Amino acid sequence: MEPPFERLKGVISVTSGYTGGRVDKPTYDEVSSGYTGHREAVEVVYDPRVISYQQLLDVYWHNVDPLTPNAQFCDHGNQYRTAIFYQDDTQRRAAQASKFALEHGGRVAHVYTEIAPAGTFYPAEEYHQDYYKKNPIRYKFYRTSCGRDARVDEVWGPKN
Repeated sequence: MEPPFERLKGVISVTSGYTGGRVDKPTYDEVSSGYTGHREAVEVVYDPRVISYQQLLDVYWHNVDPLTPNAQFCDHGNQYRTAIFYQDDTQRRAAQASKFALEHGGRVAHVYTEIAPAGTFYPAEEYHQDYYKKNPIRYKFYRTSCGRDARVDEVWGPKN
């Protein structure tokens, strides 16, 4: 999820990490095992004078599969379930409204994405940060072999 946010004007930083679990300072191996209760997540820091929270929500929705519970593409388990973590009541209302609009817009029947308060965010290990830049061939292979791009196109329509 780093690339779609990092290319946006007004986004200051995007950090890969983990949130929502019951273990302090979890590692990737612990999170990916499903043991800690964390989800893989990104923390997006942005300038609201340049880009709105609603615009960030739109980018989020169009880069995930919110229609499948407890999975994202070929990654399965609770640690891969989709969620939007909000910082305040304004963000909560905006996230809930965007989810409601999806569910009632006639395109999808049910959105499994949870809207939850942000908890402690633990940055992932350095080798996970900007993985797509550090390992472009491996990242592209993952997106293709995992069916990510095909599923995003299936859910949201091909990008122009």
